Amino acid sequence: MHRKNPTVAAARTALVAAIAAAFPLFAPGASAAPEPAEPAQKPWLNPSLDADRRARLAVQAMTQQEKLRWVFGYFGNDLGGKSKKHPDALHQSAGYIPGTPRLGLPALFETDAAQGVASQAGPNVRERTALPSGLMTASTWDPKVAYAGGAMIGSEARASGFNVMLAGGVNLQREPRNGRNFEYLGEDPLLAGTMAGHAIKGVESNKIISTLKHFVLNGQETGRFELDARIDKAALRMSDLLAMELALELSDAGSVMCAYNRLNGPYTCEDPWLLNGVLKRDWGFRGYVMSDWGATHSTVAAANAGLDQQSGHEFDKSPYFGGALEEAVKTGAVPQARLDDMAYRIVRTMFAKGVVDHPVKPGGVIDFAANGAVSRQTAEEGMVLLKNEGRILPLAKTVRTIAVIGGHADVGVLSGGGSSQVYPVGGIAVKGLKPDTWPGPVVYYPSSPLRAIQAQAPNAKVVFDDGTDPARAARVAAGADVALVFATQWIGEANDAQTLALPDRQDELIGTVAGANPRTVVVLETGGPVTMPWLARVPAVLQAWYPGTSGGEAIANVLFGAVNPSGHLPATFPASEQQLPRPKLDGDPKVPELQFAVDYHEGAAVGYKWFDLKGHKPLFPFGHGLSYTTFAYSALAGQVKDGRLHVRFKVTNTGNLAGKDVPQVYAAPLSTKWEAPKRLAAWSKVALQPGETKEVEVAVEPRVLAMFDEKSRTWRRPQGKVRLTLAEDAAGTGATSVTVDLPASTLDVRGRPRAR
Repeated sequence: MHRKNPTVAAARTALVAAIAAAFPLFAPGASAAPEPAEPAQKPWLNPSLDADRRARLAVQAMTQQEKLRWVFGYFGNDLGGKSKKHPDALHQSAGYIPGTPRLGLPALFETDAAQGVASQAGPNVRERTALPSGLMTASTWDPKVAYAGGAMIGSEARASGFNVMLAGGVNLQREPRNGRNFEYLGEDPLLAGTMAGHAIKGVESNKIISTLKHFVLNGQETGRFELDARIDKAALRMSDLLAMELALELSDAGSVMCAYNRLNGPYTCEDPWLLNGVLKRDWGFRGYVMSDWGATHSTVAAANAGLDQQSGHEFDKSPYFGGALEEAVKTGAVPQARLDDMAYRIVRTMFAKGVVDHPVKPGGVIDFAANGAVSRQTAEEGMVLLKNEGRILPLAKTVRTIAVIGGHADVGVLSGGGSSQVYPVGGIAVKGLKPDTWPGPVVYYPSSPLRAIQAQAPNAKVVFDDGTDPARAARVAAGADVALVFATQWIGEANDAQTLALPDRQDELIGTVAGANPRTVVVLETGGPVTMPWLARVPAVLQAWYPGTSGGEAIANVLFGAVNPSGHLPATFPASEQQLPRPKLDGDPKVPELQFAVDYHEGAAVGYKWFDLKGHKPLFPFGHGLSYTTFAYSALAGQVKDGRLHVRFKVTNTGNLAGKDVPQVYAAPLSTKWEAPKRLAAWSKVALQPGETKEVEVAVEPRVLAMFDEKSRTWRRPQGKVRLTLAEDAAGTGATSVTVDLPASTLDVRGRPRAR
């Protein structure tokens, strides 16, 4: 006779008790209700009730099979010979979860991602408006721009029949070669979390659900399915988790997507410390946790750890939340109360976000011209002028000859690859590029910089060379007043850059062209930072990232000064890989199932903090960005009001053109130690006319001034002096400083003053 393990039995009893305490409605031991007829009254459809009450009523009315259907997701496309898409899923979509028509609860139709309504590969791609890359949005340092972009893509999702948008990527840029950096929002938790929160809020303003992802430390694509991300828990709380915590607080995102990777051992989608502990207990998250597609690895462990919905089960080794979950609930391995909680979280989110009361259907009207303008404005606000010696930019409209070289600039602008790929209205501008299958195809949007440049300088002779022959390109450049070299780097999901150098000998092309024409301007369309061995030989560099649907027009507007650049870097540009915490990318891209660990020994010292800590001089610092005008700072002061540090200062436009500045406040402790010498504490984006001065006041997020203590789960700040520096970037350009004396403070796990 097999005897029960008393330790396991005790643990299961404790789990049941914990779920019952948290959700008394779902008392363990409750038997599944018989299959009822359609109820005559459906009080959960009464919009005057709050979402919690409606969800409880709905779950009480569900049968066991109906509950199980809510936690089991299908891919929205055929998956080779493995499976066919669910017949009710929208074509070539990310996913589908059947609804409960008997109860008036609609199905969930899921689409990728943060750049717009994506389409899975196939013969009938969905053509929609693409925002610029997430790094471009972060480079605006303007939460209003992030919100407008999110609202725009969310509106297209709704018009396309989707009520769940898998947007909200906020993984910190620890690895500048990461193939998905273009989807994310840079290296600083305050900046990334703030911008992500406003973008998610914009998406959900359309009465649909958005996600926060990838939870957590999905820092590289190489080995992403099996790598074990190892990091100190307190350091994680002060970096990647802080970014996600801030985004969640700002947005109240309906769903969180757990990641592929392991975290200090367990897979993130079956990690009780991460899901039940940090997310649901500490942060009070009331939405539901969905897995990434292919990130579920178990039934009992995942469900009991806090995973609420298996996504795209076809990507997993087994339909873990199908029949196996039903059996696990019958045997008590997964408590009935846990299944009820899973269903409750999903339908509560549907009520809270307006999905039930405002059902979606395909075929809605999309104003592509207006939405293209939103995309263009994001690009114009986010392009970063990295260098401008001799004020070669903006280009004069009287310029006589312009050589445009490389980057397929005659026809379009580049986008990143993978699941977030948005297909452009009008089709792909460049045919036949490789890879043409996952994570491709390589897509150029039909927004030609060449044509936009010709429109800006109608009297100039504009000639194009494709850049494939550096010697020929140099001859073309030599005969022009100015040479514009477009350099590109294509990366994407499952495709890390193996080096920070530009691919396809483009460094050689730029060097050769610069040797032929000293008035050479480089326009970079890249998914992240790149090295620039030619930097000293060119007078101007414009970082255009992946500039989106209207990117060609946006680039021309900035080059000719129709728009004064105001973007600032959300990530450090290293001078070389040797400056990175891991000079060589961990893992082997040829062996995706290889199990290995990545030691994030830098802890919370990510990006500029690592560079400060090690005394490295980057190629371009975090926060860097030039303008066609100049700014000055004065009257810096700090004061604690109502327990929170407020910083005041004045910004003056000292130049001759209207422009926008991003004054940045950095905090450095003088009587204690943080993970690095300083942290970004606050910022503001300020629009100023020539000669105009504005006074700005910003409030500092209290957690930025504290250290996290994992044992007590509190944020602690000892009494002491902190130096506040107001600067143009993390390197301290244009800096002015003041010292403030801060009282001791202890905050709870959510950053609130702890009750005495």
